Amino acid sequence: MSEKKTKEALDRRGFMKVVSLGGAAAAASVAPGVITPAAAYDPGKEETKQRYRETDHVKAFYRTNGY
Repeated sequence: MSEKKTKEALDRRGFMKVVSLGGAAAAASVAPGVITPAAAYDPGKEETKQRYRETDHVKAFYRTNGY
């Protein structure tokens, strides 16, 4: 390998190292501000009501598909 190609390869490697370390450092500095405690969610009666109904077409689906 020529000296010029070796120097270019090292420059690219160095650049990639700096970019990856810089991205990791930026993510680490932002992360503490982004993390928040989890909050409980109450879905209420409307969202927890029963929706599944075993109607004739549902029974036919199960019968024809072998469930």
